[in-house]
Parts: sequence; C-alpha cells; structure tokens
Amino acid sequence: MIGDERIRDFIYSLEAGQGELRDAIAREAVAERVPIIKKETGAFLKTLVAMKQPRAVLEVGTAVGYSALLMEMVLPEGGHITTVEKYEPRIEKAKENFRKAGVEERISLIEGDAEDVLKGFGDGVFEFVFMDAAKGQYLNWIGEVMRVLAPGGVLVADNVLQDGDVVQSKYAVERRKRTIHGRMREFLYVVKHMEGVETAVVPIGDGVAVSVKMGEIVGESTPHAGY
Repeated sequence: MIGDERIRDFIYSLEAGQGELRDAIAREAVAERVPIIKKETGAFLKTLVAMKQPRAVLEVGTAVGYSALLMEMVLPEGGHITTVEKYEPRIEKAKENFRKAGVEERISLIEGDAEDVLKGFGDGVFEFVFMDAAKGQYLNWIGEVMRVLAPGGVLVADNVLQDGDVVQSKYAVERRKRTIHGRMREFLYVVKHMEGVETAVVPIGDGVAVSVKMGEIVGESTPHAGY
C-alpha cells in the first residue's frame, strides 16, 4: 500500500467481500503467492468499470482470473471481457474459475503473448483496458493499447509505483530491478505527456495510472532525460 497502513487497514475493514467464490479465489491466490490485485485497488477498478459501463473490456494479464471476475460483476448487460495470458498453469486455473463462476459467455481468455495478441485487434475496439502484467513491458505495449482503445475509453495500469520503489533513485533499487524501474518511469512520463490523453497517477495499492483517451493521439512523447 502506498501510504499509511492504518488507512489501508481501515479501508479493508469496510469491504463487504466479493462473494463466496471470488473471495475464495483471492485467498487461494494469496496462499499460493500468485500476484493478484490488492483489495483497495480491486475496489477502485470495480468502481471505475461500474462508472464507465463499458460493453467491451480488454485485460492484459489474466493470472487466475480474479480481477476479470471483479470487473464482470459490474458489466452492463451485453458487456464482454477479453483477457490475455501466456503462462499456461494460470490459464487453466483462470478457465476453471470462470467456469465455476458461470461467466464463460461474458469472459473470453486468449492464450498468447500480449504484444502479438494486441496487434490482432482492430482500432478503437475496446472501451476499457486493464493492464496488469509484466511491468517491464508496459512501455512496449502502450502504443498498441492506445490504438485499440476507443476515443473516450479508459486505460487502468496497475503496479505503476512498484510499492513506492519507482520514486527512488535507480541506485537505491536492487540491481536486478533497475531495468524495470527505469522502464516504468519512462512509461509514466509517456502517459502523462502523450497528446490526446489525460492521465492521473493514483497512490493506491502498488500505484495505479488512470488514462482517458480524449481523441486522436499525436505520436508518443519522448521520455525525459534521466528516465
């Protein structure tokens, strides 16, 4: 959590839960150390979807399907989620969870690398995109993500503050994490300076960037020197 742990604990105490099945999926994922969306971030994501009421949602990074199942709860009638995952053990678990929830008609899982899958979608076909996969790849995906996002569409990118590490100097970060650290800082600079896009970085969970595609995007900004 970015912020005071007392605030986090208070927010957690207010949560009513997401239903027996979804709560059980979350507990199992935590026990097996599968990275899933944090409680406060999940509530924020679910609220954004409820507010936007998108009929076409794209999720990049399925894991065991927990966040897709959260979004599905507030989709409008006729709404559909397309989720992309390449790690085979998680693919099978996600499919099982979708079957258990009885939402196979509302959620489609595409197996494959996100970079390749994104190129197969048409322009502006999604009204809402949730990106929660390999953090080092966000910068590579942003161009294609913005292409497939419809004007007025919303992009939510999770883990952008890396539990606070992204604000540190690269020399204060473990050597093995420095490449991801630098690429995430570049990603944040790009989405904050991309013409035709309005972005807010929200210090909730591990950090969330919420971007709205206002219209035509005129190229991508060059990352700031030092990022």
